[in-house]
Amino acid sequence: MRILFLSRASLFTNKGGDTTQIEQTAKALIRLGIDVTIKTTNEKIDYSAYDLIHFFNIIRPADIMYHIEKSKLPYVVSTIYLDYSSIREQGIKGMMGRILGKNSMEYVKTVARDIVNGERIQWKPYWYKGHKAAIKEILKNAKCLLPNSDSEYQRFKKDFPQAGNYVVVPNGIRKEVFNLDQYRHVQRIGNKVICVGRIEPRKNQLNLIKALNNTEFELYLIGIISTNHKDYYEACQTAAAKNVHFVARLSIGDLLTEMASAQVHVLPSWFETTGLSSLEASAMGCNVVVSAMGDTKPYFRDLASYCEPGDVNSIYNAVKEAAVADQSALRALIEKEYTWDAAAKVTLEVYNKILLK
Repeated sequence: MRILFLSRASLFTNKGGDTTQIEQTAKALIRLGIDVTIKTTNEKIDYSAYDLIHFFNIIRPADIMYHIEKSKLPYVVSTIYLDYSSIREQGIKGMMGRILGKNSMEYVKTVARDIVNGERIQWKPYWYKGHKAAIKEILKNAKCLLPNSDSEYQRFKKDFPQAGNYVVVPNGIRKEVFNLDQYRHVQRIGNKVICVGRIEPRKNQLNLIKALNNTEFELYLIGIISTNHKDYYEACQTAAAKNVHFVARLSIGDLLTEMASAQVHVLPSWFETTGLSSLEASAMGCNVVVSAMGDTKPYFRDLASYCEPGDVNSIYNAVKEAAVADQSALRALIEKEYTWDAAAKVTLEVYNKILLK
């Protein structure tokens, strides 16, 4: 069985949660004996080397449609259906988003990536058919959709009633890496709060800073600046009080140490399909605060603290609650149900149904 993983052109130059999902699912499938190759949509591909294409990020439909038509291969899609319309961006971007609506805004962003970033729109009908029509084209022949949760699928189905067969493939952690037992020697600091993620409007670090400025907590923002949001990073720096610290990308060992020493990990995003860093931080013993928006509830259930992204008091109160909470049940749940090996097994079952009929 030869599987091609195919995703956005910037998958490795502007890494995100999808990068981790793709890389770790591929490694877990390889451990199961499956031949998996990861490529980006701007590469030239010999389709004859593969039996099936597994696409990621359905909000990039122009990339996907080009390879569907060129390859003629059966395909599945991990939707990773983010809803950027919930992000309350300021300035021109925010105003355009409110005026245009999410599908038209995604069209504008795709065109901008073509013109500004050189991420060429390879499927030419996208120019005149538009964003929503391109997604509908993908759905016509998709063998299966692989959302990260049932709530993600239901949200996608509401926007695209054409959505057909699906199987939930949950995100996970690397149990062998995010292993608290190996870091028991690290002292946990009761007022240390971390937020791991790219610094960008969707992750909502600015409101987190406002919520914890000059409080009893020491906040560490760990992550790189998102390529297209340097102005947002500057706004975060300007707003930060002395108890807020910015930490650039860390080695995995240093990141694990930070997680092992922090009392709380908070990700107050405007939208998350999961929030991988929250899963990982919980596995490392952090109590977690997650956004009430998006698809976090199927993962964290009633075992985490929740906040409203637009309410700085809600964020502060959730952090204060989490600092003294017992979230051991959440850690046990994650270690049992949310691993990349578990995700790979479900994914392989889908491949078998398609290819071994």
